[in-house]
Amino acid sequence: MINKDPNHKHTYDAQGKMTCCTLEEKIYTKAGAKELLPKGHSQEDGHDHEEGDGHDHSGGKQSTFKMFLPALISLCLLLLAIALDNWITQTWFTGWVRIAWYAVAYIPVGFPVMKEAFESITKGEIFSEFLLMSIATIGAFAIGEYPEGVAVMLFYAIGEVFQTLAVKRAKANIKSLLDQRPDEVTILENNQSKIIKAEAANIGDIIQLKSGEKLGLDGELISETASFNTAALTGESKPDTKAKGETVLAGMINLNTVAQVKVTTAYTDSKLSKILELVQSATAQKAPTELFIRKFAKIYTPIVVLLAVLICVVPMLFVENYLFSQWLYRALVFLVISCPCALVISIPLGYFGGIGAASKNGILFKGSNFLDIIANIQNVVMDKTGTMTEGVFKVQEVNIKSEFDKDEMLQMVNALESQSTHPVATAIHQYVGKIDSNIKLENVEEISGHGLKANINGKELLVGNFKLMDKFSIQYDIDPNTIVYTLIAIAYDKKFAGYLTIADSIKEDAQEAVNKLHSMNVKMTMLSGDKTSVVEFVADKLGIDNAFGDLLPEDKVNKVKEIKDRSETVAFVGDGVNDAPVVALSNVGIAMGGLGSDATIETADVVIQDDKPSKIAMAINIGKQTKKIVWQNIILAFAVKAVVLVLGAGGLATMWEAVFADVGVALLAILNAVRIQRMKF
Repeated sequence: MINKDPNHKHTYDAQGKMTCCTLEEKIYTKAGAKELLPKGHSQEDGHDHEEGDGHDHSGGKQSTFKMFLPALISLCLLLLAIALDNWITQTWFTGWVRIAWYAVAYIPVGFPVMKEAFESITKGEIFSEFLLMSIATIGAFAIGEYPEGVAVMLFYAIGEVFQTLAVKRAKANIKSLLDQRPDEVTILENNQSKIIKAEAANIGDIIQLKSGEKLGLDGELISETASFNTAALTGESKPDTKAKGETVLAGMINLNTVAQVKVTTAYTDSKLSKILELVQSATAQKAPTELFIRKFAKIYTPIVVLLAVLICVVPMLFVENYLFSQWLYRALVFLVISCPCALVISIPLGYFGGIGAASKNGILFKGSNFLDIIANIQNVVMDKTGTMTEGVFKVQEVNIKSEFDKDEMLQMVNALESQSTHPVATAIHQYVGKIDSNIKLENVEEISGHGLKANINGKELLVGNFKLMDKFSIQYDIDPNTIVYTLIAIAYDKKFAGYLTIADSIKEDAQEAVNKLHSMNVKMTMLSGDKTSVVEFVADKLGIDNAFGDLLPEDKVNKVKEIKDRSETVAFVGDGVNDAPVVALSNVGIAMGGLGSDATIETADVVIQDDKPSKIAMAINIGKQTKKIVWQNIILAFAVKAVVLVLGAGGLATMWEAVFADVGVALLAILNAVRIQRMKF
C-alpha cells in the first residue's frame, strides 16, 4: 500500500520509506580545494535534496548526464584526434589545426579547473590541486604533449564527477532526515479541516493526521489510540502504539486510523528539528586525523611545487645532455602525482559516512572527533536506571508500622513525591492514586542523593533512601541490605514509619549489549545511586564486570576519576542531565533517552535515540570501522604516491601513471570510504 503525505510531494510505503519526490534539487558548491561539509538546508521548505541520495528525484538522470557532458565532449574529440594522429591517413591534421583541435578538446574539462584555480588564488589559497592540474596540463601543451595534456585533465574531470556523486551519496543517510518533516499540516478549526504551512501552526492547534501522513510538529495525542512508525527518529520501523495523552513527535508516521494531535511545541523547537540541527552541524567538529591531513596538505602542496621546479632546473647543473623539455615533462608528471585530493576528499568523506551510518541506525554523533574517540573506548561506565533497566518502577510491597495509619501515611508520601520527577515518584503516584489536596506541604527540600523532606502539620516527613534516615539520625529496625528491591524509607515526626519496595525491570536487549561489549574486550562498570544490593543483583545477572551502588553524584565522579587514572578511555552512558558532571569528565558522554529529552541532546556527545543499550556496542563498532577505513585510505594514498613520485622524478613514470596516482587512487579511496554506509552493524 502506498500512502501520501498532506502536500502530496512525497509518498511513503508501509515501512515509512519515501518512494518519490518532485522538489527542486539543491546543488552544493565547492570552496577552495573541495569543502565536503553540508552547506545547510533550505529554511524555506525544510528540505534539501541531492542527486544520488537514493531517491528518485525528478530530473536526476538529466542532472547526472549534464555533469558528465563536458567530459564526454572532450573524450570524443580526444579519441578522434588520437585516431587522426595514428590510424587515419590524412594530410590536414597538422600544425595549427592539430593544436587548435586539442585545445578545443581541452577547454570543456580544463576551463572549469582553471577557473577554480583562479578563484582559489583570489581567496588566498594559492597551492590548490586546481592550480597543480592547470600548471601540469598547460605545461604538457607547452612541450607538445597535447594528447597527454588533454587526457590528464579529462581523467581528472571524470574523477571529479565521480567524487561529487560519491559525496552526495555519502550525505544521503543524513540528508534523508530532512525529508521527515512535511511542509504542510492539516489543522481543525471549528470542526473544519484547513491545510497550513507547518511552521505557521501554533501551540494548542489540533492537527488531523490521516493514515500514512507524517506528523509535522510535536504534540499530545488526543485520540484514544494510534500506531506510529518512528523510523525517522529511532531508526526502528517497528510500530509504536500510543494512548491518549501520550507524547507524539514530529516525523512519526500514522499507520492506521485518523488521529488527532494537540500541538505542544513550536515547529522550530520539535525534537526532530533539534536532531536535524545537531546532524547538520555534526561535521563541524573535526577528528584529529582530519585536522592533521588538512594542515598537512597546506604544507605538503607548496613543498612538492618547489620540488617540481628543482626537478626541472637543478639537473641543468649536473646533466651533460640536459634537455629542458624532458625535465619539464618529469616535473609536470611529479606535479600531477603530488595532488593531495585522495586525502583531502576521502578522509572527511570517511568520517561523514560514519556519521551518516550512525544516524541511519538511530545514533547521533555530535562530531567526527567522537567517532575517533569512541573507537578506542576501553571501559563503558553506565548508570543503571533508564540505561540497563527500563526505568519504569512499580511498587511491590508496602510495610507501614502499626502505630501509623497506612492510608494516611501513603497519602502524605504521595503528596511529597509529587514534588519530584524521579521515576520512583511516578511509581508511588501510580500506586496511591490522586493526590489529597487537603495535605499542605511546607518547607519542601530535595536532598541530593538522599530524598525529600517537608513539614506536614508542623511535623517533619522524610521520604528517601536509608542514607536519608542516617543523615537525620532516624532509628530503624531492619537491615536494608537483606532486601534486593529498591527501598523507599519513610520517617514521620522523627520516627521510622516503614518502607516501600520498588522494582524495575531489565531492558530486553541489555544482555545483548553486555555480550557485544565483552566481545570487543570492553570492560563495563555500573554506577548507581540505588542501593548496592540492587545494583549488584542487576550487574551479576547481566555479567557486568564492576558495580557500585549507594553513590552520590560526587561519588560517581570519583569512581570515573579512578578509572581514568588507570589510563583507560572512558565512555559514560546515562541520561545526560542528572549525571552532567560525570558526562563532562568522561572521554565520551553517551545519552540514552534522547528521544524524550531536549537537555540530553544538548549535553551528550553521542545520543542513542531509542534507549537501546545494544546501540552502545553498535556506536563503538561504527567508530572502529570508520577509523579503519580512514587509515586504509591514508596508507593507500601515501604508498602509491610515494612510489610513483620516485618513478616520476627518475623519468620512469609517464602522465598515465600520474593520472592513476592522483585520480585513480582518489577514486579507490572514495569507494572505500562510502563502503561504511553499506555495512550492517
